[in-house]
Amino acid sequence: MPTDPQAQPLGRPKPRAFDTGLLAPVSSGRDEALADAEVLAALVAAEVALVRAWAEVGVAPREAADAVSAALGWRGAGRGCAGVDDWLAAVVEEAPQGGNPVIGLVPRLRAEVSPDTRHWVHRGATSQDVLDSALMLVAHRAGRETLEHARRTEAALAQFARAERDRIAVARTLTQHAVPTTFGLRIAGWVRAVRRAAERLAEALAALPAQLAGAGGTLAGYVAVAGAELGSAERAEQAAAELPAAFAAELGLAAPDGPWHTLRWPVTELGDALVQLVDALGVIAAEVATLSRTEIGEVAEGRGGGSSAMPQKQNPVHAVLIRSVAIRAPHLGATLHAAAALAVDERPDGAWHAEWPALRELLRLALGASSHAADLVSGLHVDAEAVQRNVELTRGLIVAERLSLVLGPVIGAERVREIVSRVRGGASLRDALAAEPGLVDALAARGGPTIDELADPARYTGLAQQLVDAALAGEPAGGPDAAAPDGAPGGAAPGGAAPDAGEPTGPTAPRQEHR
Repeated sequence: MPTDPQAQPLGRPKPRAFDTGLLAPVSSGRDEALADAEVLAALVAAEVALVRAWAEVGVAPREAADAVSAALGWRGAGRGCAGVDDWLAAVVEEAPQGGNPVIGLVPRLRAEVSPDTRHWVHRGATSQDVLDSALMLVAHRAGRETLEHARRTEAALAQFARAERDRIAVARTLTQHAVPTTFGLRIAGWVRAVRRAAERLAEALAALPAQLAGAGGTLAGYVAVAGAELGSAERAEQAAAELPAAFAAELGLAAPDGPWHTLRWPVTELGDALVQLVDALGVIAAEVATLSRTEIGEVAEGRGGGSSAMPQKQNPVHAVLIRSVAIRAPHLGATLHAAAALAVDERPDGAWHAEWPALRELLRLALGASSHAADLVSGLHVDAEAVQRNVELTRGLIVAERLSLVLGPVIGAERVREIVSRVRGGASLRDALAAEPGLVDALAARGGPTIDELADPARYTGLAQQLVDAALAGEPAGGPDAAAPDGAPGGAAPGGAAPDAGEPTGPTAPRQEHR
């Protein structure tokens, strides 16, 4: 065999990137906020935030906090630390020895700061305090991006529903033509689902807490540190009690209401909100995939994907990728619940570890799906001719329910069934109704409707238009939420708590095309 000049003769082979998105097209190029380097930057930020919190409660010297912040690349609340990417390979290699990445990271951080501030790094903390807080910081940033995409999707859908408010379309139940509806009402349902999911996600993001409880969840280590520095048990307890909120403020997260080492509701509630959003997007994607089938042809993506073998195809790529997420996301949410249910004692043995990859993958999928959804709905085309063709496909039987309700008391259910049978046999509904002896006079005697009115799908849409209007009345003013500025998730001021993550501001959605 020829010698590979790049091969390493001894030792471990040169590592290669494990996942660069080759098999994850739904998130490829859209998931940078969840990269390992971002997690590492958040871990370092959590360690720096703790030193800064010690200074905030009057235990550590402010000069020490400033020095550690400068040495470790602190960039403010809501952001990971800068300049730590080069440590990633070593931290990854050391993580299996302790079962988490924090244990090997701490000595590296201490080596980076001056000897007189070194003892403040990780002081009183446990690995779970740091890792939980870092994951919440990463989740907040990725969640904000996801929420922004969801708001943009909602705004585009609202505009779409308004444009299609009065277009008569086929309502399908159990795959079959059922009754008339409007295309706008179908889209208004999508609006409501995405809006509700976005609101729930905003609430979950606003509630994401920092974790700071010490080895056994009692904060005893933090009390001991404060006591050693302050020399007063009362002052030490007060400082330790204030420390979690100060720590959370430095990170731009919510203050915890208590230890949550084994109370995993922050993770499961976030997971549930992400799954709910993916559910809503999955319905849209499934509808688009169905309605864009060649034999239906009612909608088309603005820029469909091609085929390697069939040049005539324009595949609904956005819908396909979103559907792939809708299949996977609920199971990841279930994994988070299973891990939460098995989080025993005061620190979980394995359940905690199972949570990390499941949470990140769920965040990754939701981020990718929401981004594709915004692209999908902003470029969606409606083929008006195809919609009308499908309305007429059953030669008027789309109003068969109305025939039963209106004509049943006039001519009896049996004769109504005979009319329907004639239409199924090839007659048009208007011709079948006109051929029914005495029907015109009977309807006139009751004050209508006329045969033309009875057979008109546009006269049997119930409250469809009003339902569209009601759905759109609840749309957020101004469209999607603007991206959070550098500094804090959701626009939190450095050192301040995160605001409501759901304030809808920003640009309006792009215009859909209808043909």
